[in-house]
Amino acid sequence: MTTWLIRHFVKNHTQTTENTVREAYGTLGASTGIAVNVLLSAVKFLLGIFSGSLAVTADAVNNLSDAAGSVMSLISVRLAAKPQDKEHPFGHGRMEYIGALAVGLLIVLAGGKLLLSGVDAIMHPAALTASWPVMVLLAASVLVKLWLFFYYRTIARIIDSKPLAAAANDSISDVAATSAVLISVILQTLLDWRIDGYIGVLVALFVLKTGIDVCKDTVDRLLGEKPNPQLTLEIKNKLLSYEGIRGVHDLVVHDYGPGRCIASVHAEVSATGDIVAVHETVDRAERDLKNDLGIVVCIHMDPTVTDDPAVNEAHRKMAAFLQNEDKRLTLHDFRMVPGQLQVNLVFDCLLPDDYPDREGLRRKLAAYAKQLDPRYEIVVQFDTDFT
Repeated sequence: MTTWLIRHFVKNHTQTTENTVREAYGTLGASTGIAVNVLLSAVKFLLGIFSGSLAVTADAVNNLSDAAGSVMSLISVRLAAKPQDKEHPFGHGRMEYIGALAVGLLIVLAGGKLLLSGVDAIMHPAALTASWPVMVLLAASVLVKLWLFFYYRTIARIIDSKPLAAAANDSISDVAATSAVLISVILQTLLDWRIDGYIGVLVALFVLKTGIDVCKDTVDRLLGEKPNPQLTLEIKNKLLSYEGIRGVHDLVVHDYGPGRCIASVHAEVSATGDIVAVHETVDRAERDLKNDLGIVVCIHMDPTVTDDPAVNEAHRKMAAFLQNEDKRLTLHDFRMVPGQLQVNLVFDCLLPDDYPDREGLRRKLAAYAKQLDPRYEIVVQFDTDFT
């Protein structure tokens, strides 16, 4: 079904890096969500009135909030597709994150209202009037929501859409919530267990958790979260495949919305190489990264000495010492500055963000350098690796 919808309503559906194609995917996903959730909400409102079940009515309100969330997704996808302009030189891609945040807030508001209603139902329990057709329709709505979860998730992964990913998370929580409602109706019908209010509270807690998770994830994106490790590794491996680039470090990825990433990175090149040839290599790498990964990358060249045996040997031994201390530790921008009484070993050391004792590591590096040569003094700059 999902594949059929994509093929019939998304023109050039394989060209997912194109903004028009992404917009078509987002429009299809949000529009389907609106239609399905409005239909489910209407059916459940009728079931709630017919059966007198607060849990069923609560689930109907939840579906109505889902429809409102799909409307927000549709609006944000359309706004995010707007091209860059004078006021927004990096485009409007973050509108998708704002849309996902709006969806999350709607879910939280709906969950809060349902929680209050559930507590009231616990304090004042009422009898239900349910029938097997009601139960069958609730079971069918579970299956519909399960399909909608896979549908949202498929499209969200294809175009990296945060609003649709949020809608997918909401749908799977709805599956659990509606299943709980169905259980409450069955138990009260068969055993006269009046747990409708408790199930209503359970539904509300599901909704609240989903909304809070969506808001947290989206706020992290807006604030500038840690970049995708798979993406950073792909960028580094791609750069290291070019002849003349000996190492990369200080990679920073700026997220301006799905498909709108800008990155900067330092590339180590030979200090004695042909600067024109090296520059051509760097230019080619920037173009290839743009074409292959859809990322605009600015590469800063760091010249390093590659033909001095003393420098290379000191570099190798200091790097090996760091690896023996912790496999995650690396160094870059290594150079040797000789003086009258001492020789400075100047370099940057890349540390993981949870490394416990920088000053202790500094002392160990200084002591090891003295073992190599009493004249060696280290001048080390510690950098944190957030990638």
